[in-house]
Amino acid sequence: MKASNSVTTGCQDDHSLVAACRAGQTEAFGVLVRRYQDRLFPTIVRLVGLAEDAQDVLQDAFVRGFEKLDQFHGESSFYTWIYRIAINLALSGHRKSRNRRFSRLKQPGKNQPVVDPADRSPESDPSLALERLEREAIVEAALGELGPEHRAVVILKDFDGRRYEEISALLNIPVGTVRSRLHRARSELRVRLQSLIDQERGRSTAGSRLVASHRSFEPMP
Repeated sequence: MKASNSVTTGCQDDHSLVAACRAGQTEAFGVLVRRYQDRLFPTIVRLVGLAEDAQDVLQDAFVRGFEKLDQFHGESSFYTWIYRIAINLALSGHRKSRNRRFSRLKQPGKNQPVVDPADRSPESDPSLALERLEREAIVEAALGELGPEHRAVVILKDFDGRRYEEISALLNIPVGTVRSRLHRARSELRVRLQSLIDQERGRSTAGSRLVASHRSFEPMP
């Protein structure tokens, strides 16, 4: 009983939780789910386009991770391992509805979770929050207009900060292909976002932050 209570505190490291789960304390896997599901969610929702689809992908990813836990040998972190499973599920056409328009992502709904944390900055007020959501919706819509292969590389690189070698391994493509797809994706995004960037450049610091956050979309030399 003591071991079970210790597991449910969520204070143990990942490898200890995996070992506990393998030893029959299945509640240990629940700690891992709670530890990483929110961290994975933004990436998956950008890949599949809708929050409810992302929830389904993550649920299946953790189920698959639990079923294949004997294949986790600790060469990487547990997060990297489950991240790979979730990414592959998201990119494999997990749900037919993944091609719905990405612009629906920001529409309010009773059962739709908030993708981004609330704005707690001192500048926060309803009008600024609305402008931020509108800008984010435009960015998400622009991402949705990309083909799946190009959308994947730009999300993994520019939103998740993954290295070229990591993306190559995740997508099972050469590093050179990663670079060429990223170049094309950034070029397409720059065209689609140009009107937004021009508009924001004429504003104050809020606009400057948006432009800075999307400079990576400019084509590589």
